[in-house]
Amino acid sequence: MGSYSDVYFDDFTEGRVFESGGMTLSETQILDFALAWDPQPFHIDIPAAEAGPFGGLISSGFQTLVAAFRLMHATGYLDAASMGSPGMDELRWLMPVRPGDTLRVSGEVLEQKPSKSKPGQGMARVQYTVLNQDAAAVMTFIGIHILRKRS
Repeated sequence: MGSYSDVYFDDFTEGRVFESGGMTLSETQILDFALAWDPQPFHIDIPAAEAGPFGGLISSGFQTLVAAFRLMHATGYLDAASMGSPGMDELRWLMPVRPGDTLRVSGEVLEQKPSKSKPGQGMARVQYTVLNQDAAAVMTFIGIHILRKRS
């Protein structure tokens, strides 16, 4: 697992990779999240999920997304410089996340661009890949970060 402190816009250089630790999603976590936020049968009803298109209970893609954010946030890589985000691009759910799967995240900086109008900050685009315990990609997206410069 990566641990990053004191990371600013200046450190989000093209090609740099940030790595998270892992998180295992339990059946209870999947059910609780889905009951609150994404109550589709394949997320909340075990018999229906087993008879459904995925052959069993799966995590909501939104849960996978917030788990990925939590994992990356835990590395500390945004603590010093994050000024928010205008959004993300190209979110793709590639394969189901099931109870007992352990997720980890790798983020590679695609682009770093200083702000023309605000000299103390810049924008970085980061390609995130969420991997399961078998190193199979389950989700990808590009995060856009507004970051404070070091000086």
